[in-house]
Amino acid sequence: MNTKALATTIVFAALTVALNPGVSGIGVPAPYAPYLIYGLWEIPIVAAFLLISPASAIIITLLNSVVLFAFFPGPLPTGPFYNLIAVFSTLLGLFIAKIFIKRESADRQTVIKITTGSTILGIVLRVAVMTLVNYITLQQPYPIGFELEEIAVIASLPLTALFNATVVLYTIPIGEFIAHVIKDRIKL
Repeated sequence: MNTKALATTIVFAALTVALNPGVSGIGVPAPYAPYLIYGLWEIPIVAAFLLISPASAIIITLLNSVVLFAFFPGPLPTGPFYNLIAVFSTLLGLFIAKIFIKRESADRQTVIKITTGSTILGIVLRVAVMTLVNYITLQQPYPIGFELEEIAVIASLPLTALFNATVVLYTIPIGEFIAHVIKDRIKL
């Protein structure tokens, strides 16, 4: 990683941590499930993925998780680990889209196709992975889960799926936009 890429990764990492609702308090509870918080902190991770590299986004995500584990774990001490899984599944969607949808040009139609494909793959993977993770972990005793009955977990799964889908629905397009704007101004 060259110096410019490293410096940019550090800036995106600081921005990610600073925007995390546990750190900044900036977040909006989902109206249908107030225990789920919409935030902006995943956007710099997506932008770093697209602008710098997938490795940069993974490093930023891991660093953010370490900060959350240490200072702001939330109601479950293992919560940051589940968040890590959610972000990695979204990044996997971006990675797959990046492989299959070639960036032959930067014309508007190509950008829309890439953003749409990335968003759809990100949603599908994140919802599928997190539905499975939530189904398994929420039934476990503390500190892994909340020891919920299976019926309560099943009832909550559509709400968490909606949450995970809508997070990706704004995170990837905004991250793509930011990466595109920055890429026009700096060369990495």
